[in-house]
Amino acid sequence: MIRDLYNVRLRPAESITTPLTDEEERRFQAVLFSELGNEIADRGWVRFPAYTQEDRRRLVALAHRLTAHWGQRVFVEAEDQCRVRLYLTGHEVLPESAARA
Repeated sequence: MIRDLYNVRLRPAESITTPLTDEEERRFQAVLFSELGNEIADRGWVRFPAYTQEDRRRLVALAHRLTAHWGQRVFVEAEDQCRVRLYLTGHEVLPESAARA
């Protein structure tokens, strides 16, 4: 069945803004730093969802902050359109058991 779409127009691209207030953004960054930082310190890597450009920007900024804090580079790698992986040197490849999870 073919459906005709009448009066459909493209909306102009809007600038990307975070829906969080400055205080909420600061607190969210602190939680990411603590929780994901602890996971990376324990396992050497962490996987986290990143559905929007803003989410990916936060995770890249987090990797830079952790690198500065630890003095050891934290790498960022997009696994697919919705997941980002942060890892330390030596943890470039996922362990066999984690790759199936």
